[in-house]
Amino acid sequence: QTRWMYGITTMSEKRDPRAGWLDEDPFDKMNNNSKTHTRARDDGNWRKPHIRVVTRGGGQPFFRTFNIPTEPQRIPIHKGSIWHFSKTEVEHLTRATVAFTIALAFMSTGGIFGAISQPMSFIIGGIIYFIAISPAFVLHELAHKFAARNYGCWAEFRADSGGLRFGIILAAALGIVFMAPGAVMVAGNTTKSQFGKIALAGPVTNVALWLLGLIIVLFGFTEYGIIKTIIVPWMWGNAILGTFNMIPWGPLDGKKIKTWSQSIFYFWLVVCSSMVWFTLTELPNLVG
Repeated sequence: QTRWMYGITTMSEKRDPRAGWLDEDPFDKMNNNSKTHTRARDDGNWRKPHIRVVTRGGGQPFFRTFNIPTEPQRIPIHKGSIWHFSKTEVEHLTRATVAFTIALAFMSTGGIFGAISQPMSFIIGGIIYFIAISPAFVLHELAHKFAARNYGCWAEFRADSGGLRFGIILAAALGIVFMAPGAVMVAGNTTKSQFGKIALAGPVTNVALWLLGLIIVLFGFTEYGIIKTIIVPWMWGNAILGTFNMIPWGPLDGKKIKTWSQSIFYFWLVVCSSMVWFTLTELPNLVG
């Protein structure tokens, strides 16, 4: 998933105090409109108080969030490295990944009572699912980030604390994983095509990871027990995550992709759905 902030502005002598929202971490500091910052986020260099801005033209927002007003606000042109990760983003990625792994560990034991009665199964299950399924989530989100950064946007992952808590509680109670760990927050301008490509980057990454798993299966590496143990949930995780995000609803990637191009949307929806069908019907025969 990705979330979008956008704005329009006019040049003036005085810097709009709301521009401070887009320095360092806009979502942690947005309630303090009086602060202004001059340090660049990514390259460590100092910048002048007057920042360059771009105006919203043909680009479309992913959706408005965090009660950000719709009136004009300044957006800095992104010039930092595409590979940059802020300290805040690393913390949020770590928090989301750990919470996701705990939920998966509860799933492996059927819930908290299974974890209490079989603590080693809980630990081993958490390790296996961390290796097998966490890449599906992490790389999906990073694909959104890198695609957005490639188009000059500010983009960082932010964990959803409420979604993490709900996911862990649900997994502990029922042994089911349904979690919204967080999303990549994006600020900047895009064309309609770029808008859709940023959204598509996530599901396409899941398809690529699923195909990697299929190659491993076809080459017979699942004869090794540990690889078989990892590759089956690897393929399931990518198939489900990719297909779920193709649903054309709400903040999911599918809605943004369909807004951009219906033909591309339906093509990738069929591809992702086919992964689920193949994993359900054919994979058991291949891995034995």
